[in-house]
Amino acid sequence: MKATGIVRRIDDLGRVVIPKEIRRTMRIREGDPLEIYTEKDGEVIFKKYSPIGELGDFAITYAETLNKTTGVPTLITDRDNIIAVSGVSKKDFMEKRVSSDIENLMSEKESFKSQGTNQGVSIAEGVDNCSAGVVVPIVSEGDTIGSVIFVMKDSQNPTETEVKLAEAAAGFLGKHMEG
Repeated sequence: MKATGIVRRIDDLGRVVIPKEIRRTMRIREGDPLEIYTEKDGEVIFKKYSPIGELGDFAITYAETLNKTTGVPTLITDRDNIIAVSGVSKKDFMEKRVSSDIENLMSEKESFKSQGTNQGVSIAEGVDNCSAGVVVPIVSEGDTIGSVIFVMKDSQNPTETEVKLAEAAAGFLGKHMEG
């Protein structure tokens, strides 16, 4: 754990303000859920809560199934990181922070499909050798909780079937989190 040197007091309602610099650095947005952990030595730890991160092995299996069905590398993300990888190097993608392009698509609840000269979007910070040809936000109870991404290489465009499969996967994962 790293000390920030920032000290905040608890107000009369038990609230603590998380400084803007920390919220920006940690990508904590208004309304984001935080899990609270305590340690015996008095530490209180706030951790961003990722509802789709709880799917863990299920998300990995789903990504593998999509990859086997389409032959297209598949990624599943939560709001911040890639949590499931199939068809490309796990070392290159797993737990990487999503790019600002992907983050913006999720915030706007917009799907993306590369076509013609529109050559895809950056996937993750520090990954430059391929781009997302399909990005579909996973929406649960009105909130975006992640995305399904098909990775396209060599200026390849996705087929309508691939787009529909990504949409179906995102829809299924979103409904799965609701129920």
